[in-house]
Amino acid sequence: PQRSPGLPSACRWAFLEVGTNGDYDDGLQAYAAGVVEASASEELIYMHWMNTVVNYCGPFEYEVGYCERLKRFLEANLEWMQEEMERNKDSTYWHQVRLTLLQLKGLEDSYEGRVTFPTGRFTIKPLGFLLLQISGDLEDLEPALNRTKTQAALGSGSCSALIKLLPGHRDLLVAHNTWNSYQHMLRVIKKYWFQFREGPQEDYPLVPGNRVIFSSYPGTIFSCDDFYVLGSGLVTLETTIGNKNPALWKYVQPEGCVLEWVRNVVANRLALDGATWTDVFKKFNSGTYNNQWMIVDYKAFVPGRPSPGSRVLTILEQIPSLVMVADKTSELYLTSYWDSYRSPDVSFERVFNASGLQELVARYGDWFSYSKNPRAQIFQRNQSRVHDLDSMVRLMRYNDFLHDPLSRCEACVPEPNGENAISARSDLNPANGSYPFQALHQRSHGGIDVKVTSKSLAKAMSLLAASGPTWDQVPPFQWSTSPFRDQLHMGHPDLWKFLPIRVLWD
Repeated sequence: PQRSPGLPSACRWAFLEVGTNGDYDDGLQAYAAGVVEASASEELIYMHWMNTVVNYCGPFEYEVGYCERLKRFLEANLEWMQEEMERNKDSTYWHQVRLTLLQLKGLEDSYEGRVTFPTGRFTIKPLGFLLLQISGDLEDLEPALNRTKTQAALGSGSCSALIKLLPGHRDLLVAHNTWNSYQHMLRVIKKYWFQFREGPQEDYPLVPGNRVIFSSYPGTIFSCDDFYVLGSGLVTLETTIGNKNPALWKYVQPEGCVLEWVRNVVANRLALDGATWTDVFKKFNSGTYNNQWMIVDYKAFVPGRPSPGSRVLTILEQIPSLVMVADKTSELYLTSYWDSYRSPDVSFERVFNASGLQELVARYGDWFSYSKNPRAQIFQRNQSRVHDLDSMVRLMRYNDFLHDPLSRCEACVPEPNGENAISARSDLNPANGSYPFQALHQRSHGGIDVKVTSKSLAKAMSLLAASGPTWDQVPPFQWSTSPFRDQLHMGHPDLWKFLPIRVLWD
């Protein structure tokens, strides 16, 4: 890719482009794509694995009982999907599932130095590179499978998103920042251009989403953030809403479900619009990585024109046993924006109530509500300041917690809290403070990037991106001076102070 002139070259993004040749069988294309990606990014994969999952289920101290349950669950799920692929050989859905798993198989085989294209059934290690793909699914598999110490902190945010209709409807901007552990900051912007057909026969047309650019991680064959710009004219993104109702975990079963990471890859490939995307995605709901998805269809957006009434913005929310979908185009044009952050939308009352958030509001107050939590109020106050790409980046990197009254936590000592912002900096909260729940504590966690696109950028398969925790109103993050200097962070720079770049693919 090309970077805009005048910006620093040390942007702390890696870039990977993988394309395939349509003269070859889809399965061979998929497997080869995995082989090539592992070969090209082997060193980054090793460092990312060591930083993030090396001891998740061994080889040193780990929770043996939970890891055995997880291994059995994943093995049973992989076996069930193999059976469905054999049973539904002419299905476009299961063809795309197979291609996704073949790509992962190629990645795993290549990294281990034993490349052999599987002609029949194939196996994937349940606790190998699959762990990198299911990092989001694990947020819900852990409580569903009774892990004693889950990774997710109570109330922990996971991403902010804003879709903003500019004055006069002259453009529609789509922005996302990922909230994650700082050990996950080895980042890769990827472009895949796969010549896959919709189904297994040669007379099928190419999939609508055969080109995709996305923010990602080494060894991960989907975004995981998630933020995708698709050749079909769609931009798809999500923020995590989670599930706090233990009664729903009984619906998380290995048979009859396709884990979220696979379902979003398949939907991105097959969908032409928001309605078809949600129809594909909601099949075989796993009840894991429970998110609010936003599907923006730039084909339906005409600059300068009034609302078309539908199709521009489709929203999907998922929890175990329940998926709800609504077209929110009219609402977008009425209010000029759609914001998303850690909570089901107020119009999806069934999701909000079923996910257990009512009980958390009753216990902890407005922080867990939809419209009165800090991010909701900051978005409501500041979204009108967005008038171009640069101002969108500024809002998505906003964190002035020491001075902004909306960032205060009355039950905290001290009251200003780095979690309460559009881009969190929980590392800046004092370790000796007093906090009502875990998300507000000092943590190696926060907003680790921003991605923004527009109608013209999306058409050119392009975006703006900044890597690392925000440093606009707060000091930049530095490993050597942080309380987390002893956490493994192989391949990271010490000081994270990088400007946004415009990524333009050749």
